[in-house]
Amino acid sequence: MCLAIPAEVEEVNFPIAIVNFGGTRKEVRIDLLPDVRVGDYVLVHVGYAIQKVDVKEVEELAAIYQKLQEEGIL
Repeated sequence: MCLAIPAEVEEVNFPIAIVNFGGTRKEVRIDLLPDVRVGDYVLVHVGYAIQKVDVKEVEELAAIYQKLQEEGIL
């Protein structure tokens, strides 16, 4: 199963960004999204930011992940 996790961009030094996954900060590659800015939300898959998302999408994804965890799927 492939899984992309939403994260908030905190620092940008192209082609690397520091993102925050709910308290855990990691470096990710942003080669695919050269217009990423601090404060944006992105989906991260295997160390690459693959898509920008808005806050509403992040909230919806968080609810889905929570439900999957509660059901023992994740």
